[in-house]
Amino acid sequence: MYEILKQRYERNFVRKDQLQRYVILGKITQQQYLDIVEEKHEVEKDV
Repeated sequence: MYEILKQRYERNFVRKDQLQRYVILGKITQQQYLDIVEEKHEVEKDV
C-alpha cells in the first residue's frame, strides 16, 4: 500500500489530507506518511 500511495502522491493523484486518512485507517504508518510527503517536498526543492 505504501508504494502505491507514494506513486499516487508523486503524480498528484492523492493529497496530504487523503494520505493522513490512510494513516488513521491503519493502511500506512505515520512514518511512512512523513516519508512520502517529505520525499516529494525535497524533489520540488531541487527543481
